[in-house]
Amino acid sequence: MKITRLKTIPVDVPLDKPLKTAIHDIRSVGCVLLRLETDVGLVGESYIFTINAVRLKAFDEMIKGFAHQVEGRDPHYVEAIWQAIWSEINPTGHKGVTISALTAIDTACWDLVGKAAEKPLHHLFGAVRDRIWTYASGGLWLHQTIDELQAEAQSFLDQGFRSMKVRVGKPDAREDFDRVKAVRDVVGPEVQLMVDANQSFAPKQAVRLGRMLEELDLYWFEEPVPAYDLEGHAEVRTRLDMNIASGETEYTKHGMKAMIETKACDILMPDLQRIGGLSEMRRVAALAEAHNMPISTHIFTEHSLSIAGSASNCISVEHMPWYAPLFNEEMPVKDGYLHIPDRPGCGFTFSESAIQRYML
Repeated sequence: MKITRLKTIPVDVPLDKPLKTAIHDIRSVGCVLLRLETDVGLVGESYIFTINAVRLKAFDEMIKGFAHQVEGRDPHYVEAIWQAIWSEINPTGHKGVTISALTAIDTACWDLVGKAAEKPLHHLFGAVRDRIWTYASGGLWLHQTIDELQAEAQSFLDQGFRSMKVRVGKPDAREDFDRVKAVRDVVGPEVQLMVDANQSFAPKQAVRLGRMLEELDLYWFEEPVPAYDLEGHAEVRTRLDMNIASGETEYTKHGMKAMIETKACDILMPDLQRIGGLSEMRRVAALAEAHNMPISTHIFTEHSLSIAGSASNCISVEHMPWYAPLFNEEMPVKDGYLHIPDRPGCGFTFSESAIQRYML
């Protein structure tokens, strides 16, 4: 099997409603869909994204710039391809758009490997489970009223979720507390509840809010301070009893190594796009396991399920519905869990009608 063509398709998927976090104002997710075509008719698929399709052309051009590294090659040599691209991006840098392009190519190669073997990737990686705990992340935003938060929390329960995340980051800590408490009042004590500050606080602010929230029995406090402030993360972690979760903004195993060494968090949250694809995600999972740390994958729900099914220290995946319109397959939630698909490769394929609808 040889890759004959690297093809990219830019699309822009609008959200049902605009949303806000402490640092984001999101109307759509612009994606570059990647297809690696082969001489045996199989096609490997993956995608990367930008909020509101900003600078999407840069992502598209970066991926296409590595066509010479894949066209004419056997996708089973996925590690050789990964290393070749890693070496080539040295002058440009091992963070940012370069790693996003590497992710797209690496993930599409693995999708081909699974399809050629007619096996789901978590089986090829060494399966450890067939379902994974998930939490609702597509709601409970910072701009919503308390009534809206409570209605959406009930909706998540009705959909089968038993875990969900509330965004915080209001100027007044008491307002954040009241909003989270309102959600807790709806879901009850048995449902797992987390908060995400989206990097909006200084350490002292985060500690103050965290101490207020401790009585609500939260499972984790996510990105309490700016992502680059590892010492600030460590300070918050030391001074609070709840778990600190972070890492979605770090790149590759080297960024995760720095978080581990500074004791910046209790739960690592690797993001497939920033981590460098499924190859590097597997290495990060192993690195975390060597330090007795759990991981919970950040967005990219569909394509992270192969990691969730093969990494014993993966405790959950983030359920983000933004990209669901792009796929033929669905992700039903049952009693708080997602089924890890037994379809070949990553287990998800792009919908032709969706591509036509959202193509730029």
